[in-house]
Amino acid sequence: MWRGFSHLLKKDFKLMLSSKFFLLALISLVLYSCYINFVYVNLDQEMYPVYLYDPQDKLSVTSEYITKIDSREAVETACADQYSVGFDFSADKPELYMLSSGLETTDHYRMVWGEAVINGNVDGQAGVIGTNNKEMKNRREITAEFLFFELSAVGFLGLASMLFKEKQMGVIRVHGILPVRRSMFILSKLLLLLVSDLMFTSLLTVINLGVPYAIDVLPEVLLQAGILSLIMTLVGFFCAIRLPDFKQFSLFYLVLAVFVTTPVFLAGQTGIAWDWIVYHPMYHLFEAMKAAYFSTPMVEAPYYLICFGAIILLFLLVYQTLNCEMAKEG
Repeated sequence: MWRGFSHLLKKDFKLMLSSKFFLLALISLVLYSCYINFVYVNLDQEMYPVYLYDPQDKLSVTSEYITKIDSREAVETACADQYSVGFDFSADKPELYMLSSGLETTDHYRMVWGEAVINGNVDGQAGVIGTNNKEMKNRREITAEFLFFELSAVGFLGLASMLFKEKQMGVIRVHGILPVRRSMFILSKLLLLLVSDLMFTSLLTVINLGVPYAIDVLPEVLLQAGILSLIMTLVGFFCAIRLPDFKQFSLFYLVLAVFVTTPVFLAGQTGIAWDWIVYHPMYHLFEAMKAAYFSTPMVEAPYYLICFGAIILLFLLVYQTLNCEMAKEG
């Protein structure tokens, strides 16, 4: 059995080489890293505006980041954008006011930044935000986003390109009569794509965060990357078997990218408040990936149970669908 499995691995590895899979992954790694290191971290990104209502001039701190306004209502109006931070010093005890952006991590950084400005801990520039300086915060955020969308596409499209090539070569028909377990046919592709995705994750993290920071977050990041890789690869496997040609598959992927991935990006990056987004499965995978990069304990046991349950169900669905396809091939 294991000898047959090793032959499957060699065959699938050669198929990945011939389809330029590793070359495309390397090009993506270089492009993402160049953009992060030479463009994104150098962008002059505006920090969260801080508004102050202090009618009795209790606060002695002056800062270019503080905008004084003349009423509590003005504070609430200014903070209605879910981006700004407000402070009300009119009562005996100062009060922080801000509307949630819908993202716990973003709200935390807004609060920490606002308190740093009010306490006079920022001298003319954005210094430390939580445990990260501004550059490291940006690096963690954009690396998590690039990795999420890269893995969402690679598992789906990479598996499909392999399967459609095998369909054209008649490999699936041949495997239908070979004494090799069909589960091995699935596992060999899952294993190769999983290993390549984990290698890509490690390199992208080390290059863009640096070795000390990468070592700190990689265990959790690799776990999230593995979950996402397996789910997307199995979904791609199922769709590639069910759809007759790569043209229809490409159209399906376009629909997936527009209606499944884009809302997740908008909700995660821009802070758009959609109550229904919590029912979107990809949104939770996206948030878990970002939480892993910031070492934020946002993911709980039910999340992992649901993910592993989904992987098992998808595997069984793919196995049954493959059996039906091989039966059709005769």
